[in-house]
Amino acid sequence: MDVYEAIVDKRDTRSFSPDPVSDEDLHRVLQAGRMAGSAKNQQLNRIVVVTDPDDRATLAESGKFADWVAGAPVVLAIVVPKEGGKAFDIGRMAQNIMVAAHGLGLASCPVTFHDEDRVRDLLGFPDDHEAPMGVGLGHPAPPEEEKQSSPRIPLDELVDWGRWKA
Repeated sequence: MDVYEAIVDKRDTRSFSPDPVSDEDLHRVLQAGRMAGSAKNQQLNRIVVVTDPDDRATLAESGKFADWVAGAPVVLAIVVPKEGGKAFDIGRMAQNIMVAAHGLGLASCPVTFHDEDRVRDLLGFPDDHEAPMGVGLGHPAPPEEEKQSSPRIPLDELVDWGRWKA
């Protein structure tokens, strides 16, 4: 799968098979996350790999729309300093992870963690850090039914050239 195909064909998936992610695939996905750029090359993001079922269940209780997280064989929590961490850098890392996972045939979906204290208590990072989001990943579950993706708006509605026209 080439890069363009990996980007345009990737869809968020919240349903996973119970099959484990191989160490080789997980290492490649983590490496892709590590290679994401960061503001001023500060490289402040850190990743906590969560595979324990009870810990994944706790993470599922830590977000308003995160119930599916318990079924993901791997959850990657992105931890950043409260001061100096950049939301854009978290997004860049998460997108690298998800596109790399898709290229390996893995499914993934980003998740927002709303209960900061619960996540901190579970993962053990210091008080001056937070894990606002993560990525669940694993092998996709067999489709229950054919789902149609929500269509994207046409490019000519998305892009204005030179000045805002919309």
